[in-house]
Parts: sequence; C-alpha cells; structure tokens
Amino acid sequence: MQSSSRGRRLDAVSGPFTPRTPRVVAARRLQRRRDREAAGRFLAEGPQAVREALARPGVVAELFGTPAALDRHAGLAADAARADVPVSEVTDEALAALAETVAPQGLVAVCRHLDVPLERALAGGPRLVAVLAEIRDPGNAGTVLRTADAAGAGAVVFAGDAVDPYNGKCVRASAGSLFHVDVVRAPDPVDVVAALRAAGLAVFATTGYGEDDLDDLADAGRLAAPTAWLFGSEAHGLPEELTAAADARVRVPLHGRAESLNLAAAAAVCLYASARAQR
Repeated sequence: MQSSSRGRRLDAVSGPFTPRTPRVVAARRLQRRRDREAAGRFLAEGPQAVREALARPGVVAELFGTPAALDRHAGLAADAARADVPVSEVTDEALAALAETVAPQGLVAVCRHLDVPLERALAGGPRLVAVLAEIRDPGNAGTVLRTADAAGAGAVVFAGDAVDPYNGKCVRASAGSLFHVDVVRAPDPVDVVAALRAAGLAVFATTGYGEDDLDDLADAGRLAAPTAWLFGSEAHGLPEELTAAADARVRVPLHGRAESLNLAAAAAVCLYASARAQR
C-alpha cells in the first residue's frame, strides 16, 4: 500500500481500491448474514450512519469512500484518522459494489457488532425497553429501533427468530440509532420476558385484540413505571405464549375508520405514551 497526499490508503499500483481489491471483496461479503456472523462485522452506509458509528469508540474498523465523498465529508475522514481507523479511497464502482442503495452517498464503514448480553443491558436500569419478537421485516425493525431511541429507550431486544439487526436495510432504517442504544439478541422471547420482569419492568404485549386500552393504562398511571413493550410481526402478531406471559395485553385505540395501525406506527404510539408518562 501507499499513502496519498491526503493520508488515505491507495492500492500501490492502480490508485483507489477497485471492486476486485481484496479488502473491498472481503467487505462486500458482509452483505450476507452468514459472513456478518462469522466476521462479527457489518456495513454502515452513508455519512449519517458513519458519523454516529464514529461517535461510538471502537466500533468502526475501516472507512471506505470515493475521493469526492472523502473531500465532501473531510471532517468524518479526519475523525476516523484520529481514531486510527483506516480510511481507504475507492472507485465509484467499488463503492457501488459495497453499497446497497440505488444512489449511494459515497461512504461505507465496516463496523464491529454491537451486541450486549441482556443481563448487562438490564443492569443499567433502563426505564423503557422495546422487544422485537420474531419481527422479520428489516425496514420495520430499523424504524422501531429508531423510534425507541427517540423515545428514550435504553435497549432494543431482537428476540427469537427476528431479523438480523445488522441487515443493511435495518441499519439504514435505524438512521444511526443502532449506535445509540443497547442492542440485544436473545434466542428465546419467553426467557426475555422473565428477565425483564426480574429486573423490575412491567411487560406489555401489543395486540389489536387486547383487553387493556392504551389510554386507560395511561390514565391509571400504569405507564409511569419502568416498562418493556413487546412488538410482534405485522403479518402474524405476537406468539400466543408471549401475549399470555405479559402483564397486560394492550390495544391502541382507533378513533376513526382505519382497520389497524402498522407496526411502526403502533410502536411509536406505545413508546411515546410511556415516555410521556415517565417524564
């Protein structure tokens, strides 16, 4: 390798890295879940995600950028260099191979997995937790993660056969929030409910057929306590054993003629109801 005049890593023969450069080839493999799991790394695309990743020390392993993007976001490149993160120039073709969007913004970071054990996440005493139980859609999962962060949740749990939180679409939908909260992956949702209860959180399951109305819970002051919300997939809802294990089965009131709310909207209503009550 050789360094450019701007302190960036270049291929010794051909300048910026190309789609065939081994480091680019290795990074591109992280678009596949099995390779992310094997490496313990994932890709974060675009300046917003890169900025939030760099703000969390030790997360970014390498930063790829086109010359134009590295000039346009010189501050991010400098932040990476100060953190001893390799900054590698790539061609537009190499960046397109690394990115999963139609119009990439010129920056892709290789990041280390962020998982924390559930016990450690709960040891911090979070007052609000979101549990994504068996949610398979990465866009929905990332949006709920972003909403949970905005509402002040301390942890987001991906429980059971849930989507990989490091799926590219999930990372993008989180808009950087993936780097702000404790991310937990737990194989058994029922065990998660037991751990949440043991940590002193009330556990509420969201269902359109719940016997408890969200407004009634708020009026009764039940949302002011530390709370964990269980959210299920949009297509199938929560598994029956989870709704049975919760302290309450809660429906969001519908005052108009809509049949239901989608998952992201229902999660936002519930999380913000708790956030308001707790403040």
